[in-house]
Amino acid sequence: MSQTGATAVRDLAADDQEPVLPKVSKDHLGERPPVRTAYWDFVSNATLLRVFALATAGLLAVALWMALFYAPREMMMGDAQRIFYFHVPSAWIGFLAFFVVFIASLLFLRTRQRRWDALALASAEIGVIFTTLVLLTGPLWAKVVWGVFWVWDARLTTTLILWLIYVAYLMLRSSAEGERRQRFAAVLGIVGFLDVPLIYLSVSWWRTMHPGYVATEPGGLAPQMTQTLMVALASFTALFALLLVTRLRLEQVRDRLSVLRAQSEGER
Repeated sequence: MSQTGATAVRDLAADDQEPVLPKVSKDHLGERPPVRTAYWDFVSNATLLRVFALATAGLLAVALWMALFYAPREMMMGDAQRIFYFHVPSAWIGFLAFFVVFIASLLFLRTRQRRWDALALASAEIGVIFTTLVLLTGPLWAKVVWGVFWVWDARLTTTLILWLIYVAYLMLRSSAEGERRQRFAAVLGIVGFLDVPLIYLSVSWWRTMHPGYVATEPGGLAPQMTQTLMVALASFTALFALLLVTRLRLEQVRDRLSVLRAQSEGER
C-alpha cells in the first residue's frame, strides 16, 4: 500500500467507528467492499446543487445590472466608483472564507476528523481567490482616485499580508504529507486569521488613505447604492457557498479514489 493511500485510509477512518476497509475473504476477491468517504453527505445531492447554481447565477446577474445601471453615478469618482460593488463583496468573502478556515482548523485540532480538514482546505482556496480579486480591483480603483495603483497604506499592506499567509497555507498543504501536514496547516490557518481584525480596524488605528466605514456610516451612501451593495454582498455570499460545496464534493471524490487505489493495491 502506498503512503498516500494509507494516509487517506487513516484520515477517513478517524471520522467513523466502522473500519474503512473491511477484510475481504479469498472467495470474494472480485467484490469490492463499500468504502465510506461521504463525510459531508449533503454535497452529493446533484439536483439541489444544480438548483442552487441557477439561483446564484440569477442573483449575480441582478447584482451586475444594479451595479452598472441602477446605482447612480458617483459625482467625484464617476463610473470608476462602480468597482466598489465588486471590491467590497470580494473582501467580505475573503474574510468569511478565512473565518471558516479558522473554525474548521480549531475543530480539526480537537477532533482530528478529516471532514474539518477538508472544509478548511476548500475554504482557504476560495478565500485566496477572492482576496486576489480584492488586490486586483483595489489598485484599479486607486489609480483613478489617488493617481497611483498602490500605496503602502495600512489596510492595503495588511490585506497583502493576509493573502501571503494563506498562499503559504496552500503551499504547506501541497508540500507535506499526512496528519503532520494537516496539523501544521491548521495552526497556520488559525494564526493567519488574526490578521483579519487588523485589516478591519486599520482605518481606525492608523492614518490611512483608504476610505473608512462608508457603507455603515449614516448618509455615507445613497439609498440606491446601499441597495446595490446589499444585493452584491448576497450574490457573492451565495457564490461562496456554491463554490465551497462544489469543492467539498471534489475533495470527497478525491478521497474515495485514494481509498479505492489503496484497497486495490492491498488486494494484490
